[in-house]
Amino acid sequence: MYRLCIFDLDGTLLNTINALTYTTNVTLSALGLGQIVPEQTKKMVGDGYKKQMERALMACGDENLVHYEEALTLYMENFAKYCMKDVKPYDGIPQLLEYLKKKGIKIAVYSNKPHHQAVENIETIFGKDYFDCVRGEQAGTPKKPAPDGALIVCRELGMQPGDCLYLGDTNTDMKTGIAAGMDTVGVTWGFRDREELVALSPQYIVDYPSQVELIIEKADTGNEDLQ
Repeated sequence: MYRLCIFDLDGTLLNTINALTYTTNVTLSALGLGQIVPEQTKKMVGDGYKKQMERALMACGDENLVHYEEALTLYMENFAKYCMKDVKPYDGIPQLLEYLKKKGIKIAVYSNKPHHQAVENIETIFGKDYFDCVRGEQAGTPKKPAPDGALIVCRELGMQPGDCLYLGDTNTDMKTGIAAGMDTVGVTWGFRDREELVALSPQYIVDYPSQVELIIEKADTGNEDLQ
């Protein structure tokens, strides 16, 4: 029986692609570079904003990353302004979260997004203290796919990895959950395709949030494979 669900943020709980793309393009424009489109952003995010900007700069012609350090500073300044632009939960997510709460299952967020913006995203959409724990990127903790942050969340909430279901939409998330020893769910409504998730062999792959409810219901009878 699962007692905790840990969710990735971008592409899993919230559709943040417009905010991420807009912030990146404002930054690139200030540097005199070209623009990217949302479909490119989906491939660039997931490993933290530094890697995201590295990929964006290279895609726009700065292959030697001449503007890298300046871009990081500008991006964080811009992200503080625009991190909520057009952000909304995916269809079915509010209902899934309410289901988990009614079941007495704790809910947490673990993201590679900078911690302040992760908290702002979650509290703006869902309200303060709705989640039992929200953790973004923090100094001293390796980013995903290192399992450290997920395990910290687990310990803070008094859980063992075997109590947890870890949900995300990218290969980085699959690696994180698996490395943490948690049953791992790949979600297909986010930023990456099914093939990327299948390649990492998570315990489950789901196309709709309501399918997570089925996983929870069947947990005490053997965790039926939904792949």
